[in-house]
Amino acid sequence: MMTFTEALAGMTPDLLVLVVGVFVLAGAVKGVVGLGLPTISMALLALFMAPAHAAALLIIPSLVTNLWQTRPLALLMPLLRRIGGMQLGVALGTLAGALALGAPAGAWASIALGATLIVYSAWGLFGRPLTVPVGTEKWLGPLVGALTGLVTAGTGVFVVPAVPYLQALGLGRDGLIQAMGVSFTVSTLALAAGLWLNDSYSFHAAGASVVMLIPALAGMYIGQLLRQSLSPQVFRRCLFSSLAALGVYLILG
Repeated sequence: MMTFTEALAGMTPDLLVLVVGVFVLAGAVKGVVGLGLPTISMALLALFMAPAHAAALLIIPSLVTNLWQTRPLALLMPLLRRIGGMQLGVALGTLAGALALGAPAGAWASIALGATLIVYSAWGLFGRPLTVPVGTEKWLGPLVGALTGLVTAGTGVFVVPAVPYLQALGLGRDGLIQAMGVSFTVSTLALAAGLWLNDSYSFHAAGASVVMLIPALAGMYIGQLLRQSLSPQVFRRCLFSSLAALGVYLILG
């Protein structure tokens, strides 16, 4: 069994503190608004490490927290019948993107991540709720899934365009939370497979990712406590404005 020291081999004490802080913050955001752990993690980790390394670290925290979000299991199968095509598109798009683009690295990866954060923030701040016309889900779902997969492969972020599409389905609050959990779980597994195909998901990376589950869960607990006293509207404005600023920094830096 891999030891704690082996899992974090290569991290200096200062870097470890930074990474732990990022996952606590990302977990807190997810605890408040129900999403954002991979997005916040990628945005901040990419400031001081390669995007491929950041993506490898977020696999286990993202997978565990999103699997938890797929409950209740009694409602899972009806939901999968509706969004299953989208999930197939996510998986195929991510793997195709990983093979075509390689692991997210270098200046292009930071620029792509920055652009994705700006687009996502603009939608979060100014976008209006969308609606999906009747009869289009069968072909639109897989298309949105494939586009989400390509974005995931290139940036490690899997909210665009998945989340706006899921919100447009009119699933209700609980159904939307569950649907996002399903989509993010599939994206996480597909991202892990894509990183593995590009030799960017090693045994040590997996071990470090497991360790990062602890601060992520601690952050989620803090976020759930904060949710009772924070205005969701004010929090979302601050969140999206900060993500947009990070996106601009990643592009210009």
